[in-house]
Amino acid sequence: MEQKIKCLVVDDEPIARELMTTYIAKIPQLELVQACESAFEASDVLQQQHIDLLFSDIQMPIINGVEMIRSLHFAPLVIFTTASPNYALESFELDVVDYLMKPFSFDRFLKALNKAKILLQQKKQLPAKETVPSTYMFIKDGQKLCKLVFNDIYYVEGMKDYIKIVTAQKTYIIYQRMKYMESVLPTSLFTRAHKSYIVQLNAIKNIMGNTAELLNNHSIIISKQYKQELNKRLGIAQDTADEE
Repeated sequence: MEQKIKCLVVDDEPIARELMTTYIAKIPQLELVQACESAFEASDVLQQQHIDLLFSDIQMPIINGVEMIRSLHFAPLVIFTTASPNYALESFELDVVDYLMKPFSFDRFLKALNKAKILLQQKKQLPAKETVPSTYMFIKDGQKLCKLVFNDIYYVEGMKDYIKIVTAQKTYIIYQRMKYMESVLPTSLFTRAHKSYIVQLNAIKNIMGNTAELLNNHSIIISKQYKQELNKRLGIAQDTADEE
């Protein structure tokens, strides 16, 4: 069975989203994951799910399509759908698949889709490359996407459906899950210290019992479940740890 191409649509106009949903539904090989009305909503989906092909409007409130694509670590193939011809240069720089000017026909949609299908097929045939590790991530902070450098993060604390991210400059509380943060934060820098805490190893100053004292007078609890692994990551010998 041919693997379906997972698609995401983002457009602040309901009629435009409905049209794209209709076009996608006509192609059996395509699977619409979600139709989003904002770049914020689309960014959440892109962080949590694998997307092969993104159909994005450009002129949207607060964050436009170009800014959204630039904020992504690993962007899917992108086809811009827009009523404005003013972003052609930015689209070329972002190496998007196609630039569809609204209103566009189903035939024009198919032409763009065929380009994307060829690129996806070529991508599958290429040998796997080593990817350069990212040094930052973007989070949604109020009405903007905020760049967080991993080295600046002291720890992450889980609070049910929210997480607290404590950095050298600021503390953020965002709607996200610990499981996602654990998948994004590099294991070379971070480790789990408790079911509710992920800590940056370089931020730990000392350990007293089941408490880790961090930079800038922060501290977190270490659970028995994760203490041995934390000690190992810090290079603390077992006999030394037993003396605590």
